[in-house]
Amino acid sequence: MIHSMTAFARQSRDKPWGQLSWELRTVNHRYLDVSLRVPDELRVQETQLRELVGAYVKRGKVDCRLRFQPAAGATAQIHLNRELIARLSEAIGAVTAQVPSTAPVSALEILRWPGVIEGVDTNLEEIQAEAVFILEDALKELVATRAREGARLQEFLEQRCATLAQLVDEARTRLPDIKTHWRERLLARLAEVKAELDATRLAQEMVFFAQKIDIEEELERLATHLDEVRRVLNQDEPVGRRLDFLMQELNREANTLGSKSVDAHTTRISVDMKVQLEQMREQIQNIE
Repeated sequence: MIHSMTAFARQSRDKPWGQLSWELRTVNHRYLDVSLRVPDELRVQETQLRELVGAYVKRGKVDCRLRFQPAAGATAQIHLNRELIARLSEAIGAVTAQVPSTAPVSALEILRWPGVIEGVDTNLEEIQAEAVFILEDALKELVATRAREGARLQEFLEQRCATLAQLVDEARTRLPDIKTHWRERLLARLAEVKAELDATRLAQEMVFFAQKIDIEEELERLATHLDEVRRVLNQDEPVGRRLDFLMQELNREANTLGSKSVDAHTTRISVDMKVQLEQMREQIQNIE
């Protein structure tokens, strides 16, 4: 089963000491890129949190944000980092001395400085443990969402594979008519100029022309690549990069088919193939 790289998940818990809430957003990216925004009190967990995200998500840009809202009435238990406040006051005084026109700093602005409020009188280890539990629940929700979207993408891609396979079969059925038609036209043209051509040169030109219009090899490779796409779509691992590579190979064969086309019907088939492949390529950019 494939997974989309685009999803959203939110999980929160209410505890006696307050509320913890995780919000996760993911979008497509070539690699795994995790962005963490957590309160200062929980930054010590950053490595652990990143490892947890990496255990659930293998590819994509992941934006993780944790909010902590202390319980009502907890403000009476707030502790101030008085040493930090003293250093801030000293720094503010130095700036004011250098730039007298500087607007005065209010006490509320100082309170907003990271680390000035050390937090409520609560067991920090309990908050940290709860943050990990909630993140894991959010990641499970995120993966489930990515899987649902991935199922829709898989259905879309399998439909396009079926359409491409039909186009390959259509081109195959046209091969005898194409060869007969162009053999007759070539013989008619050669009959007009055969007196001007050396027999050896004539044979060489006919072989060259036959090779130039032969598209059987391209059709066989197209069918093989489509079989590989179907196989990859059913793997239980990240397959986005492999599918992207297969799209390049399929597009190359479709282009070659168009360049070898000697009738309008084959040209139309080549164009239709490239339309289907472009639709597939756009969706594959969102696959993990």
